[in-house]
Amino acid sequence: MAATLWYIIIGGVFVVMALSSSLLKRLPLSTSLLYLLIGIAIGPAGIGLLSLDLIEQAALLERLSEVVVLISLFTAGLKLRAGLRDRIWRIPVRLAFIAMLITVALITVAGVYGMALPLGVAVLLGAILAPTDPVLASDVQVEHPTNRDRLRFGLTGEAGLNDGTAFPMVMLGLGLIGLHELGQGGWRWLAVDVVWAVCAGLVVGWLLGMLVGKLVVYLRREYREAVGLDDFLGLGLIALSYGVAHALHVYGFLAVFAAGLALRHIELRANGRELPDMADTRLVSDAEAVATAPDTAPTYMAQAVLGFNEQLERIGEVAMVVMLGVLLVPLLPSVPPAALWFLPLLFLVIRPLAVALSLIGSEATGIQRGLIAWFGIRGIGSLYYLSYAITHGLEGRFAEQLAALTALTVAVSIVLHGISVTPIMKRYSRKKSEGAETQSPKELPT
Repeated sequence: MAATLWYIIIGGVFVVMALSSSLLKRLPLSTSLLYLLIGIAIGPAGIGLLSLDLIEQAALLERLSEVVVLISLFTAGLKLRAGLRDRIWRIPVRLAFIAMLITVALITVAGVYGMALPLGVAVLLGAILAPTDPVLASDVQVEHPTNRDRLRFGLTGEAGLNDGTAFPMVMLGLGLIGLHELGQGGWRWLAVDVVWAVCAGLVVGWLLGMLVGKLVVYLRREYREAVGLDDFLGLGLIALSYGVAHALHVYGFLAVFAAGLALRHIELRANGRELPDMADTRLVSDAEAVATAPDTAPTYMAQAVLGFNEQLERIGEVAMVVMLGVLLVPLLPSVPPAALWFLPLLFLVIRPLAVALSLIGSEATGIQRGLIAWFGIRGIGSLYYLSYAITHGLEGRFAEQLAALTALTVAVSIVLHGISVTPIMKRYSRKKSEGAETQSPKELPT
């Protein structure tokens, strides 16, 4: 009977996903909020169909969240259609490096002086909660590859980059606790965990993405080979980039994001600023001709891989957020009382201050900076770093506190941002359209 009930629940969730997608776009709700409620309903607080312990099953959570984040990072890279020298990259780079470091520092201060956490545990908490999420932030990411809106591009690029740039701070926190080697004076951490792992991770992913992408386009253009199964191309490149990065002891998250960027860059170099207007050619009889034609082969490849990965990303979102809902209620007794002031501090002070400082002198407008500050969505990346820390030795009272605080933070983010994203983004789009109507083409805002 239990198996039958699972079939019914899973089938019902997927049907609801398909039927409610357009409705939810008009309501102050998000799909993630719906999945969270489903998780609570089937967990110990509801019908008790599923029960999970985050501490005991951290290894399972680590693997599942790892896969979901990898798919989302690769998808984010494919969405960002801009040359590496394009000025629009300045916003996401500032957010992913400067804003993230400021966020970690401020959370560390709050942890040490407000929650009486040891320095290493406080740094680890900052590293876990600093990254914005590429999985749950789809509603504020670029809507199509040619979208150059600074708000959407900035949040998409930040989510893609800072899930990797947070890793050095995770290693620093583990090192200060005594669970990772930092070297005398921190030299090993700086040289290996920061410089080597970050830079080499980006290079590895970029080179593999360019190599595989160019090989596919060459075979299609010259020999009409390697046609079809673009879904496997995306999955293969994700696994290859991540595997090679791990073999070289560099950050696989950054490698996968860079591989997605490289695949999109091949298409960008082939077509320039304007993306050819292509329907879903997988549904027409001449799909092979489009896939192998010299002028459309790169576009077909990039768009086919992106479409498939977006579907996988949605499935991964369902699995992880439902799991969070199952985990949430049993963890609530371990939430420290400090959460009552820490969560407002994180969302209303720390994130806005970090964004404001990192974007000083940037081209983002005041409205865009305010919305970037608000949509610092916490999600699956935080759950991954939490489970990573637990599987690498974090235990006892501090593991329980960080687990409870992280799960609650992600859940609160899902609720707050899920309720606000639709009305806020609709108003932002309307104001931008109204401004565009009064300006000449050369003055149009981005």
